[in-house]
Amino acid sequence: MSLDTYCVMGNPVEHSRSPWIHSRFAALTGQNLQYTRQLVPLDGFAQAVRTFAQAGGRGCNVTVPFKLEAAQCATTRSERVQLAAAANTLVFQDGAIHADNTDGLGLVADIQRNAGVPLAGCDVLLVGAGGAAAGVLGPLLHEGPRSVAVVNRTAARAQALVQAHAPLATLQKTELLALDMQALERDFDIIINATASSLAGAEVPVPARVLRPGSLAYDMMYGAAAQPFLDWAARHGAQPRDGLGMLVEQAAEAFALWRGVRPPSAQVLAELRSAMA
Repeated sequence: MSLDTYCVMGNPVEHSRSPWIHSRFAALTGQNLQYTRQLVPLDGFAQAVRTFAQAGGRGCNVTVPFKLEAAQCATTRSERVQLAAAANTLVFQDGAIHADNTDGLGLVADIQRNAGVPLAGCDVLLVGAGGAAAGVLGPLLHEGPRSVAVVNRTAARAQALVQAHAPLATLQKTELLALDMQALERDFDIIINATASSLAGAEVPVPARVLRPGSLAYDMMYGAAAQPFLDWAARHGAQPRDGLGMLVEQAAEAFALWRGVRPPSAQVLAELRSAMA
C-alpha cells in the first residue's frame, strides 16, 4: 500500500518544522502518510503545485512568499480564502485543487487556548498586510476584539486589507482601521507581528510605545528568527510569545482537513518546545 504524500512549499523552507509536526500527528492518530519540505523557485509555484499533484500528492501547506499565489491557483476556495485572498493549505482531489487558510484558526487557538489571553474586548495591533496578515485578520475579527488596527510599510496595502474586511468588522461591532506606521501613538493589549521582518533580520517595525505593561507581543515567526522581537517585547515589559503554537495549531487544522482526524495539538506543541529548548 503506497503512502499518501504531503509537503510544505516555500522559499525559504529549510527551517520549517512542519514535516516533524505532521509526522507526529500521523504517528499519534495512526495515519499512513509521508510529509516533506519542498523549496520552490520564486517564479515556479504554480508549476510546483501541478507537478506535485500529478505525481499523486494529496495536499500541501504553503508558506512565505506563496500564500497569495496559492489562493489564485486553486479550483475552489473556502470562505476564509475568499476573504483573505491568501491560502496556506491546498487539498488535491480528482484533478481539483481546494484552497483553505488555517493560519488564523491556529493563531486564535494559540493566543486564547495556549497563552490564555482572550481576544474579546481587546485592542489589537496587526503589523503587516501581506499574505500572513490577510490570513489571520478574519478569524481575529470573529473573536470580537474591541478594535483592530492594521499598519504596514506600504499604507495602501493596509487600507486595502481593512476595506476587504470592513463588512465583517461591522458585523462583529469591532473598530477596524488602518494606521500610519510613522504616526503610531496608541498602545494595545495585543501586538501581532505578521511581517517578514524577523526572517530578514530587520529591526522591529513598530515603536515601543505601542506596548502596554503586560501586553501580549506575538511574533508569527518562531525560533531564532523571532528572538529579536521577543527580546524587544520583554525589555519593554510586555509578554513575548513566538508563533510555534500557531504553527502547530494551524497544522492540526490542515491535518484534520486532509485526514478527517483531529490530532492532539497540545501534546505535539509541548514535545516540540521541549525538543527545541
